[in-house]
Amino acid sequence: MYPKYSNFGTKIQSSKTKIAFPSQQQLCQPGIEYNMTPRPISENKDYRGSGKLRDKVALITGGDSGIGRAVAYAFAKEGAYIAISYLNEHRDAKETQERIKELGGKCLLLPGDLCEEAHSDKIVNKVIQTFGHIDILVNNHAVQFPKTSILDISADQLDRTFRTNIYPFFYLTKSTLPYLPKNGSIINTTSITAYNGSKDLIDYSATKGAIVSFTRSLSLSLASKQIRVNAVAPGPIWTPLIPASFSMKKITGFGNNTTMKRAGQPFELAPTYVYLASSDSNYVSGQVLHVNGGMITES
Repeated sequence: MYPKYSNFGTKIQSSKTKIAFPSQQQLCQPGIEYNMTPRPISENKDYRGSGKLRDKVALITGGDSGIGRAVAYAFAKEGAYIAISYLNEHRDAKETQERIKELGGKCLLLPGDLCEEAHSDKIVNKVIQTFGHIDILVNNHAVQFPKTSILDISADQLDRTFRTNIYPFFYLTKSTLPYLPKNGSIINTTSITAYNGSKDLIDYSATKGAIVSFTRSLSLSLASKQIRVNAVAPGPIWTPLIPASFSMKKITGFGNNTTMKRAGQPFELAPTYVYLASSDSNYVSGQVLHVNGGMITES
């Protein structure tokens, strides 16, 4: 029995018993959302925006699916124009774009490899050409390759994980910074593994720890420019990265280690990003907000 989740309603059933997802696996990362069962819930149909991001322009990496898609929907409902950076998941990206258009918003798709430094300049220039300005950067993409021992982490895997999960945060920040205005916002997606660790995700956890330190240091560096830098640390969230990286056995019990005994859904994180992107958090910088189903973090 898998969770009674539906994209047509956003009430999540609480449960005192553990919930199992159906066994499934994808063979490449970062994963395809339209192949997942059940599909992640990206949108809270009851969410009504109040213009908190009206006429702002947001660049969201990994915005084609998962957490990035949910953030894009919430930002669009708050009046923002959306630019989505993604690798090559064109069907997922088009679905996200179409939904944003249905919501009355505008969405620019920017495929390509963020591991290439020049790509950051390219997509930021495209955003400026299309919308004229940029106000919010959400660094959200990641890969992970579980291994039971550090002895199994090859130099190639280590390089790929760091080049994907942290290098582009530097690249995009450098490309975006000349255009970010006073009161601009940078939001980085880190992970609970940065605090609690993960015995099977040593290199991934290390990159997420780096993102925490990057967030805190960058916030100090940009304080004089009145640009805020914060992060969100999700717990287990049902996104394409999960079936694209974990074993089928791991999938069935995914999220059951949380206090709430279930995985989170992408839409449950989106309001946190809205808060950090909007003037509601004008006095918040260098912080990490935890959305993890009640898991205790070790700071």
